[in-house]
Amino acid sequence: MSTSYVPPNQQKHLRACMVCSIVQLQSKFLREGCPNCEDYLGLIGSTENIEECTSQVWEGLITLADPGGSWVARWQRLDGYVSGVYAVKVTGTLPEERIQDIEDAGGRYVPRDGSASNAD
Repeated sequence: MSTSYVPPNQQKHLRACMVCSIVQLQSKFLREGCPNCEDYLGLIGSTENIEECTSQVWEGLITLADPGGSWVARWQRLDGYVSGVYAVKVTGTLPEERIQDIEDAGGRYVPRDGSASNAD
């Protein structure tokens, strides 16, 4: 059985990262953090950071096997991220201090709620 499999009774515990939109169980965020954003979100072992930086409200799923070679990854601004399952749209507002942490680390925050235009 795949390590990505989520039994139906656990699907209510799925959350999406508000920075990269990867979808994982809350327990996996707590145990392993976000595979793309951990350096500036610090989710490992922090329920508070998980509540602040991930959302239970998201739409659509994209499974990326080759993010570097996928036009869908480029379209969703997922190129450069790890393979996995991503939300098309994530509802929620990342706290301003988290956005500043990302920018201070040399990253660029793109809201995953559809409010950023393609020209950004």
